[in-house]
Amino acid sequence: MHWGSCLPPRNNVQPGATTFHSLTPDCVLNAVDSLGLRSDGRLLALNSYENRVYQVGIEGGAPLVAKFYRPARWTDAAILEEHSFVQELAEREIPVVPALAPGGKTLHQFEGFRFSVFPKHGGRAPELEDRHTLEWMGRFLGRIHAIGELKPFQHRPELNIETFGVVPRDYLLAHDFIPADLLAAYSSVVEQALDGVRHCYTRAGKVRALRLHGDCHAGNVLWTDDGPHFVDFDDSRMGPAVQDLWMLLSGERADMVRQLSDVLAGYEDFYDFDERELHLIEALRTLRLIHYSAWLAQRWDDPAFKQAFPWFNTQRYWQDRVLELREQIALMQEPPLWQS
Repeated sequence: MHWGSCLPPRNNVQPGATTFHSLTPDCVLNAVDSLGLRSDGRLLALNSYENRVYQVGIEGGAPLVAKFYRPARWTDAAILEEHSFVQELAEREIPVVPALAPGGKTLHQFEGFRFSVFPKHGGRAPELEDRHTLEWMGRFLGRIHAIGELKPFQHRPELNIETFGVVPRDYLLAHDFIPADLLAAYSSVVEQALDGVRHCYTRAGKVRALRLHGDCHAGNVLWTDDGPHFVDFDDSRMGPAVQDLWMLLSGERADMVRQLSDVLAGYEDFYDFDERELHLIEALRTLRLIHYSAWLAQRWDDPAFKQAFPWFNTQRYWQDRVLELREQIALMQEPPLWQS
C-alpha cells in the first residue's frame, strides 16, 4: 500500500542527508512497505532523539519497530557492525533485540534515509534497588562482555579521553554556545577535569578495551518476568568494561558500593572484572558529562532538540556545568568505591 510521498530531502541531499525534515509519517510507512511488510497505517513515535524510532502496525501480525538512523552519524559499516554484534549475542541466548533481515539485509535505504526494523519487545524499568535484580543484570553483562572480548570492532570508535573528552571540549570552545562571561571559567574547569581524568587513567594502568553496550543505563533495559532485555546498542563501541557497569549505580557512596558489589556478584560468574577499572568510574562519568554537552550542541539545529531540551544553552545551564565539573574534579581525587 502506498501512503503518499516523502517530501524531497532538503537541498536534494540523498543518502547522508543531515536532517530528519523530510521523514514524514507517510515516508515511514512507505519505507516499511518497501520491505514487503504491509503496514496497516498505525504509527506511534517512540522516545528517541538521536535517531527517529516508530512502532509500526503490520497487517495480520505483531507491530514492528522501525529505526531511522541520524544521517551522517555512523557509516554503513559501523551500523552493520553493531547489528552483527547484537546478532552474535542473540545466538548465544543473551536477551537482546537483533535487527530483522527482510530480503536478507538488516540495513535498508528509502528516500535518502537508512533504517532497520526490529521485533517489538515490551517491559518495564528494572528495580535497581533490588539486590536480586542487580545480580541478574550483572550475570548478563558478564556474558555480553565475554562475547565482546572475542574480537574488536573495526568500524566503531573507542571510548577514551580523546573521543569523549578532548574532541567534545574543542567543539564547545570553538562554537558560540558558552556565554562570554563564563567562557574563561568553563575553559579552565574543563581543562582541570580532563587532567583529573588523565590521572585516573594513569592510576588504572593499561586496561583492556572490548566491545560494549556503551550506554547501559536503566532506560536501555526492559525488565519482564523472565529478566532483563538489553536494547539500543546504537552507542556500542570499544572501551573498558566498567563503562557498562557504572551507570547502574546511584545515590551516596555507600549505596554505590553496595550496588556495585551486587552487580559484580553476578558479573563475575561469567567474566573476570579488573579491579583497576574502579579508578575509572568517576573519570568516565566526567567524560560523559563533557560529551553530553557537546552532543546537545552538535544537534541544536534539530528542532526536536530545542523542544526537548529548552534549558540547554542558557546562562543557568553553563553555570551548572562549571559547578558540576568542579564536583567531579573533587570526586576523581577520592579513593575508588571499594576502598571505603
